[in-house]
Amino acid sequence: MPVRTSGDGSNGRGHGTALGLALGSALAFGGSGVAAKPLIEAGLEPLHVVWLRVAGAAVVMLPVAVRHRALVRDRPALLLGYALLAVAGVQACYFAAISRIPVGVALLVEYLAPALVLGWVRFVQRRPVSRSAAVGVVLAAGGLACVVEVWSGLAFDALGLMLALGAACCQVGYFILSDHGGDAAEGRAPDPLGVIAYGLLGGALVLTLLARPWRMDWSVLGGDTAMNGTRVPAVLLLGWIVLIATVLAYATGVLAVRRLSPQVAGVVACLEAVIATVLAWVLLGEHLSAPQVVGGAVVLAGAYVAQRAVPAPSSPAGQGAAASGAGRDPASPAPRDPADAHPGGPPRG
Repeated sequence: MPVRTSGDGSNGRGHGTALGLALGSALAFGGSGVAAKPLIEAGLEPLHVVWLRVAGAAVVMLPVAVRHRALVRDRPALLLGYALLAVAGVQACYFAAISRIPVGVALLVEYLAPALVLGWVRFVQRRPVSRSAAVGVVLAAGGLACVVEVWSGLAFDALGLMLALGAACCQVGYFILSDHGGDAAEGRAPDPLGVIAYGLLGGALVLTLLARPWRMDWSVLGGDTAMNGTRVPAVLLLGWIVLIATVLAYATGVLAVRRLSPQVAGVVACLEAVIATVLAWVLLGEHLSAPQVVGGAVVLAGAYVAQRAVPAPSSPAGQGAAASGAGRDPASPAPRDPADAHPGGPPRG
């Protein structure tokens, strides 16, 4: 799936609304970790929390799925990719990561995704990237080294870091697939809410096989959990995770990607890491050291530079060829002509 690489949505109508949607998505996603961690600490397995989150959201979105049932026939590859990567993959890796490392650190690692999008452009779409893009990647990697405090012999759990990186890889799929078919000129763009609904349904099926919820300690949901010394009903936290941090977050995120571009929306989405870190500090009492705070800022700066540096087409012919590929199915082979891998037109979080 070609990624839009120019500042596509910057001059379009409703740009302010699109940025508002992206900010809303970042706020909603940012609150998921601080609500999930007390449930995990109360005795639920990370995969069980993920299953509750995705399955609950799938039930909420079931009427939308019924309304857009034609998507199963028209866009099966898109729905499958969204279910496996954007829903099951991101959530499973992220929740497993926060069970081993602080929420803020997990999100900062996850937001290496912008640099990975750049790698997609360079090595999959076979387009050159600018020197500024390379600088952005180096900044992100250097900031990550500070976040994990490599000089102290990896202060954080190595498996937790690998899981967070897995979430980053899946998030690349989230941005790319959310942008799929978003070009208004195509005229056949799949409805974003329908894509979300079937992504959640498919993700719930996959996670059911992995999480085996029949083994879950359901009694945890009937009691209270501890949030930095305060008792909070577990069902209240679950409601927040399902309705706000999943349904609302995905809906606003995909709508924002469609109106902006994966690159611009990704810049705004980086605020999710900051939001989650602040919430984890206030609500969970998780404190980061000064080098980790500085490193987190450098990671975000590197992600911003990397995304802003993706090159635009070099010729009008390239733009025209790219626009013709805007509706390419994500499962189809990447185009051989580099110009074809660069769709134009107006475009998430």
